[in-house]
Amino acid sequence: MARSTLSSRFRRLDIDQYDENRFVEEPEEAAAAEPDAGPEVEALLRRGDALRAFHTAMRSSPANAKSQAMKEQAQGTVLKVLTSFKSSEIEQAVNSLDRNGIDLLMKYIYKGFEKPTENSSAILLQWHEKALAVGGLGSIVRVLTARKTV
Repeated sequence: MARSTLSSRFRRLDIDQYDENRFVEEPEEAAAAEPDAGPEVEALLRRGDALRAFHTAMRSSPANAKSQAMKEQAQGTVLKVLTSFKSSEIEQAVNSLDRNGIDLLMKYIYKGFEKPTENSSAILLQWHEKALAVGGLGSIVRVLTARKTV
Protein backbone atom coordinates (compact mmCIF):
# COMPACT_ATOMS: atom_id res chain seq x y z
CA MET A 1 0.00 0.00 0.00
CA ALA A 2 1.22 3.50 -0.74
CA ARG A 3 2.18 5.92 2.04
CA SER A 4 -0.21 8.65 0.91
CA THR A 5 -3.29 6.56 1.65
CA LEU A 6 -2.44 6.56 5.35
CA SER A 7 -2.52 10.35 5.50
CA SER A 8 -5.41 12.01 7.33
CA ARG A 9 -4.71 15.57 6.17
CA PHE A 10 -7.81 15.58 3.96
CA ARG A 11 -9.98 15.43 7.07
CA ARG A 12 -8.93 18.90 8.16
CA LEU A 13 -10.74 20.53 5.26
CA ASP A 14 -14.10 22.09 6.14
CA ILE A 15 -16.28 21.07 3.21
CA ASP A 16 -19.30 22.94 4.57
CA GLN A 17 -17.74 26.24 3.53
CA TYR A 18 -18.28 25.25 -0.10
CA ASP A 19 -21.96 24.41 0.32
CA GLU A 20 -23.96 27.02 -1.60
CA ASN A 21 -27.06 26.43 0.54
CA ARG A 22 -25.24 27.34 3.75
CA PHE A 23 -26.30 30.73 5.07
CA VAL A 24 -23.79 32.80 7.00
CA GLU A 25 -25.10 35.87 8.78
CA GLU A 26 -23.14 38.90 7.66
CA PRO A 27 -21.97 41.13 10.50
CA GLU A 28 -24.05 44.28 10.77
CA GLU A 29 -22.08 47.45 10.35
CA ALA A 30 -22.82 49.60 13.37
CA ALA A 31 -22.70 53.02 11.75
CA ALA A 32 -23.33 52.01 8.14
CA ALA A 33 -26.54 53.95 7.73
CA GLU A 34 -26.48 57.68 7.92
CA PRO A 35 -28.97 59.45 10.14
CA ASP A 36 -32.39 60.21 8.71
CA ALA A 37 -32.11 62.52 5.73
CA GLY A 38 -35.84 63.34 5.74
CA PRO A 39 -35.59 66.95 6.97
CA GLU A 40 -32.72 67.74 4.62
CA VAL A 41 -34.55 66.19 1.67
CA GLU A 42 -37.73 68.12 2.45
CA ALA A 43 -35.77 71.37 2.65
CA LEU A 44 -34.24 70.67 -0.76
CA LEU A 45 -37.67 69.88 -2.21
CA ARG A 46 -39.10 73.15 -0.86
CA ARG A 47 -36.28 75.04 -2.58
CA GLY A 48 -37.10 73.24 -5.83
CA ASP A 49 -33.84 71.27 -6.02
CA ALA A 50 -35.37 67.87 -6.73
CA LEU A 51 -32.19 66.35 -8.21
CA ARG A 52 -30.10 67.05 -5.10
CA ALA A 53 -32.95 65.81 -2.90
CA PHE A 54 -33.02 62.62 -5.00
CA HIS A 55 -29.29 62.02 -4.57
CA THR A 56 -29.44 62.77 -0.85
CA ALA A 57 -32.32 60.33 -0.34
CA MET A 58 -30.56 57.62 -2.35
CA ARG A 59 -27.29 58.09 -0.46
CA SER A 60 -28.93 57.77 2.94
CA SER A 61 -30.62 54.46 2.10
CA PRO A 62 -30.55 52.05 5.07
CA ALA A 63 -30.16 48.89 2.96
CA ASN A 64 -27.88 47.24 5.55
CA ALA A 65 -30.05 48.15 8.54
CA LYS A 66 -32.32 45.61 10.14
CA SER A 67 -34.71 48.12 11.65
CA GLN A 68 -37.96 47.93 9.70
CA ALA A 69 -39.08 51.32 10.99
CA MET A 70 -35.94 52.97 9.62
CA LYS A 71 -36.45 51.29 6.26
CA GLU A 72 -40.09 52.41 6.04
CA GLN A 73 -39.15 55.98 6.93
CA ALA A 74 -36.49 56.00 4.20
CA GLN A 75 -38.98 54.49 1.74
CA GLY A 76 -41.47 57.27 2.48
CA THR A 77 -38.77 59.88 1.94
CA VAL A 78 -37.66 58.37 -1.38
CA LEU A 79 -41.25 57.97 -2.57
CA LYS A 80 -41.93 61.62 -1.74
CA VAL A 81 -38.87 62.63 -3.80
CA LEU A 82 -39.83 60.39 -6.74
CA THR A 83 -43.36 61.79 -6.88
CA SER A 84 -42.10 65.38 -6.78
CA PHE A 85 -40.23 65.06 -10.10
CA LYS A 86 -41.69 66.33 -13.35
CA SER A 87 -41.91 63.76 -16.14
CA SER A 88 -39.30 65.58 -18.20
CA GLU A 89 -36.74 65.52 -15.34
CA ILE A 90 -36.91 61.79 -14.59
CA GLU A 91 -34.53 60.71 -17.36
CA GLN A 92 -31.84 63.16 -16.24
CA ALA A 93 -32.05 61.86 -12.66
CA VAL A 94 -31.85 58.22 -13.73
CA ASN A 95 -28.90 58.90 -16.04
CA SER A 96 -27.00 60.47 -13.15
CA LEU A 97 -26.90 57.15 -11.25
CA ASP A 98 -24.34 54.35 -11.51
CA ARG A 99 -25.28 50.65 -11.76
CA ASN A 100 -25.70 50.19 -8.00
CA GLY A 101 -27.77 53.36 -7.85
CA ILE A 102 -30.06 52.06 -10.59
CA ASP A 103 -30.50 48.81 -8.67
CA LEU A 104 -31.31 50.72 -5.47
CA LEU A 105 -33.79 52.88 -7.37
CA MET A 106 -35.46 49.76 -8.74
CA LYS A 107 -35.74 48.36 -5.21
CA TYR A 108 -37.54 51.51 -4.09
CA ILE A 109 -39.77 51.45 -7.16
CA TYR A 110 -40.86 47.88 -6.46
CA LYS A 111 -41.32 48.69 -2.78
CA GLY A 112 -43.54 51.60 -3.83
CA PHE A 113 -45.61 49.22 -5.97
CA GLU A 114 -46.18 47.08 -2.86
CA LYS A 115 -47.78 49.98 -0.97
CA PRO A 116 -49.30 52.34 -3.51
CA THR A 117 -50.65 55.75 -2.58
CA GLU A 118 -52.80 58.10 -4.61
CA ASN A 119 -51.32 58.45 -8.13
CA SER A 120 -47.97 56.94 -7.07
CA SER A 121 -48.26 53.89 -9.35
CA ALA A 122 -48.40 55.99 -12.53
CA ILE A 123 -45.36 57.99 -11.48
CA LEU A 124 -43.47 54.86 -10.42
CA LEU A 125 -44.20 53.29 -13.81
CA GLN A 126 -42.55 56.29 -15.48
CA TRP A 127 -39.51 55.88 -13.21
CA HIS A 128 -39.47 52.14 -13.94
CA GLU A 129 -39.50 52.77 -17.68
CA LYS A 130 -36.51 55.13 -17.49
CA ALA A 131 -34.57 52.92 -15.04
CA LEU A 132 -35.18 49.87 -17.23
CA ALA A 133 -33.88 51.74 -20.27
CA VAL A 134 -30.63 52.56 -18.46
CA GLY A 135 -30.17 49.45 -16.28
CA GLY A 136 -31.56 46.80 -18.60
CA LEU A 137 -33.15 43.51 -17.61
CA GLY A 138 -30.12 42.69 -15.48
CA SER A 139 -31.17 45.37 -13.04
CA ILE A 140 -34.57 43.74 -12.55
CA VAL A 141 -32.99 40.32 -12.04
CA ARG A 142 -30.49 41.69 -9.50
CA VAL A 143 -33.25 43.42 -7.55
CA LEU A 144 -35.58 40.44 -7.48
CA THR A 145 -32.82 38.04 -6.39
CA ALA A 146 -31.12 40.34 -3.87
CA ARG A 147 -31.13 39.30 -0.23
CA LYS A 148 -30.90 42.83 1.13
CA THR A 149 -34.10 44.77 0.83
CA VAL A 150 -34.98 48.40 1.33
